[in-house]
Amino acid sequence: MRLMFKQRFFSWFDSYDIYDENGNTVYTVKGKLDWGHRLEVYDQAGGYMATLKEKVLTFLPRFFIQIDGQTVGTITKEFTFFRPSFSIDCNGWRVEGSLFEWDYRILSGDDRIVARIEKKLFNWTDTYSIDVEDPQDSLMALMVVLAIDAVKCSQKKG
Repeated sequence: MRLMFKQRFFSWFDSYDIYDENGNTVYTVKGKLDWGHRLEVYDQAGGYMATLKEKVLTFLPRFFIQIDGQTVGTITKEFTFFRPSFSIDCNGWRVEGSLFEWDYRILSGDDRIVARIEKKLFNWTDTYSIDVEDPQDSLMALMVVLAIDAVKCSQKKG
């Protein structure tokens, strides 16, 4: 399953549209006013699905994935000198990627590829292609991509 992640050009808060390979909207992501990043994911009918919330006042960025009001995982940027690294406490997944975090993979504990993420360069807004092997993993893979994108946006501002 291929998803196209595209940030909206004009938006007060982070806002994204997620399309399938046929151009149909699969998810809509809306930024909400809060301390730190808070992104809510909605399905194509506008029904709430999940929240990605940043923990503030931490040395390194940390995000909580919440579904149905329950925290189901965390994503934390790790301290490294040469290569950006993230730890994921969710489904036994991990992230491996390039120096600039533009192209990376989400892998399961048994080294199965969950998703491949590629940033599309030369666009007005952040645009990613997310190839998810199992469509059931699409929401969680999207949450990981959103967290990594939020970290990169915070680093540009700071």
